[in-house]
Parts: sequence; C-alpha cells; structure tokens
Amino acid sequence: MTAAESFTLRLPEGAPGARIVAFGDYQPARVVTNDDLARIVDTNDEWIRTRVGIRERRIAAPDETVGDMAVQAGGKALAAGGVSPEDIDLVIVATCSYETPIPNQAARVAHRLGIKAPGAFDLNAACAGFCYALETAASAVRTGTARNALVVGAEKMSNWIDWNDRSTCIIFADGAGAAVVTAADEPGVGPVVWGSAGDLADKIVVADRQSFIRQEGQAVFRWATTAVAPVALAACERAGVAPEELAALVPHQANLRIVDAIARRLKAVNAVVADDIVHSGNTSAASIPMALSRMIERGDVPSGAPALLVGFGAGLSYAAQVIRIP
Repeated sequence: MTAAESFTLRLPEGAPGARIVAFGDYQPARVVTNDDLARIVDTNDEWIRTRVGIRERRIAAPDETVGDMAVQAGGKALAAGGVSPEDIDLVIVATCSYETPIPNQAARVAHRLGIKAPGAFDLNAACAGFCYALETAASAVRTGTARNALVVGAEKMSNWIDWNDRSTCIIFADGAGAAVVTAADEPGVGPVVWGSAGDLADKIVVADRQSFIRQEGQAVFRWATTAVAPVALAACERAGVAPEELAALVPHQANLRIVDAIARRLKAVNAVVADDIVHSGNTSAASIPMALSRMIERGDVPSGAPALLVGFGAGLSYAAQVIRIP
C-alpha cells in the first residue's frame, strides 16, 4: 500500500439539523407612493395596484448602501436571537444590486457587526438568493463546516432602476432581511428544492455596467404562475409537511397576483400568506426574510410552526424549503 493510499481524510462532526433562531429586517425611511410615481411616469395608483398590488415602497437614501441595510437587518437578527457576534463563523449576503462587486459585502458587513474572521461571501441568485443562501448556511451547519451562520438578503434595487421606465420603476424597492442559523438536534430547515431555467435568462437582465434592469414582465408572469407552485409542492413533500399543515406561506414578493396564484395552487388553507409587497414593493433577495420577520414581529404566525419559503426570479432561478418558525 502506498502512502497515497494509506490515509483517510478527516471530516468535521456536524449536527443532526439546522434551525433559524431569529429574523431581523430593515427598511429605509423614505416612502414612495404610487401617486409620487404618477408625477414621474404615465401611471396612476389604480393601474399599479391592479397589475402588481403595490401601494407604496421604500427607497434608500443616496448615501445609504446595500451594506448599510445588511448591517441593520443582521444586527437586529443577532439581537433577537440573543446570539453574540463572537459566535458567528459564517456570513452570507444574498444580493444582486451591490454598488461594486469587489470587495464583497459579506466581509465588510461581518466586520461592522463585530464578527471576527468568519467565512464570508456574497451570493447572487437574484430574488431566489435568500433561499439559496439559507440552504448553503444550513448545509454548512449540518456538516460541521460552520457552527452559527448569519444569512442576509439585502438589496438597493433603486440603484438599477430607470425612473422613466414604467415597467420597472413601479415594482422594485430597497431593504434587507436577515436570519441566524445554528445547529439543532432536530431539523428546523427542511430540504431545498432548487433549480434554474437558463433558457429564459434574458427575460430579466442588466445588460452592462451602464444599463438599468429590464424585464419582459408578461413572460416572467407566465413562468412564475405556472412553474413555481410545483416547486413549492415538492418542497413540502420532501419535508414531510402537507400544504394544509403550513402556518405561513412566504413567496418572494414579486407581484401580488403571482403570490395569490401560488397560494391558490398550493391550497395551503390554514397558512397566513405574506403580502408585504403591498407596502414594501419588490425587494428581490430581501423580500422573503423581510416579510417573515415582520410577520413574526406582528404576531401573525406562531413560533415552532412550519412555514414555506419560495424564492424565484432572474436567472431564472428558483428555490423552496419548509422551515420551522423561530
């Protein structure tokens, strides 16, 4: 036997499961109503509410960055979970709207929160980004690669909006949501069902550094209202949770009509369905954790009950998983 054949690589000891111990959220102070937008482009309140369900959205200040919002949401999640920054050894920031790609947001966010020398990286799966990041963190905890992780979805979509383009300026907004993931004796984050439809990647694009976000709204709407619900159902099946057992359904807040269509097909009759888009707009990777954080804060959903998270968006990427509400 050669030396190359005589050794076995040692792997870290993991945990039986991973769970979310707390959420946190942050929204900028500036509120932009549909009437405000009607003074900029050819639209009105009824037209916007009828098509996407939005009444108002939050827009960051010019000097407010993706990192600023991520720090606010991440700090709130740490405080809510009673977790010290010293205990976090992995930080993931899901975003597709950072001001500059180098250096990454995660390392800077960790430093500002007092988290010392964690693994830190950004993840871009657009509006599905939080679900992708959550699964990545949960897998790291289960395999022993990390003990405690901070997962943040943060977006400043207003950086990439053409305010003269009615098809996008009425939809997108800014904000951040975060979750703290830690080891558990029983699973609190269920199996992910994820995938992509790269043949439709050109339906939502930023063409180059000088361009704004553009989307083919009708094509995306048709895809989301037909392709996403089966993914959500598959996530329930893999987790061993029937749709009628769900206490909460938290789809990406893309469009209220899409949210309603997914809810109808799932027949999650006992679930509170997130509708944060009405007052927050579409905040991409921030929308799911921000919506659920606010639902928990209001007391809309019970601790310990199952919630289904469903992300979908540019790429086209999608992901769904059942979690236990902290």
